[in-house]
Amino acid sequence: MSRNVISAKLDIIFKKMFTENEDMLHSFVASMLDIPPESISDIKITNPELPPETLSGKFSRLDLSLKVDNRLVNVEIQVKNDADYRDRTLFYWAKLYSSELKSGEDYSELKQTITINIINFNMFAGEDYHTEVAAMIKGTDEVFSDKFGIHFFELKKVGKKPDPDNSRELWLQFINADSEEELEMISQTNVPIMKKAVNVIYDMSEDTKIREIARLREKALHDEASALKNAKAEGRAEGRAEGKTEERNLTIRKMKELGFTDEQIKAIYPDLV
Repeated sequence: MSRNVISAKLDIIFKKMFTENEDMLHSFVASMLDIPPESISDIKITNPELPPETLSGKFSRLDLSLKVDNRLVNVEIQVKNDADYRDRTLFYWAKLYSSELKSGEDYSELKQTITINIINFNMFAGEDYHTEVAAMIKGTDEVFSDKFGIHFFELKKVGKKPDPDNSRELWLQFINADSEEELEMISQTNVPIMKKAVNVIYDMSEDTKIREIARLREKALHDEASALKNAKAEGRAEGRAEGKTEERNLTIRKMKELGFTDEQIKAIYPDLV
């Protein structure tokens, strides 16, 4: 009988797994950025904590923020296809890009900033699971700035057959795995770091406390999605007679009542002052 395994697609499991296993994080980042592992001399997690209120509290965003040598890297798992997701990604990239520039420092001190978005839905046309967004000069192949980089990895486009020579795809298949059978296929590639990753998931799956944390987190994410849907629906119903401006104001008021922070509201309505 197959064991019931937790999924690395759940953001809190993803973050806990990589914050507690530096060698796995090193391999994962190198694979996602398609750079030789030996080229990374240092990785520092700048937000390793898992605050208790994020487990079952309202609308917390769990990501993994890193310093990779002289680069700033943010990794986020996104399960639901929100209409504003592209805008939100740009918003968080911009915040990260400007986050370390101190007063009086030259703009040249701004670091290369990369966001890695692992998404459980299809966003782009075509069959390739990886899309890189870069800052290019229109009409040419010239890069405007190599300090800008956003990567999307669409899990639903990742193949099921593990290839031991494709470390990026192995990591995505591991994150995408929902069953012991899928994890065993990855383990059987005999890639040491992937065998370790599978064993880490097995150990976490046997831990009663972690399973409860996962359950609470899944419930919180479900509640968030339902609350946003209800807030927008109620806002539309109450504001129809008043027009679009009043409709948005009502939606924002409902979102505040439901526990959304100002930052989360601005991510949805970026033109708010």
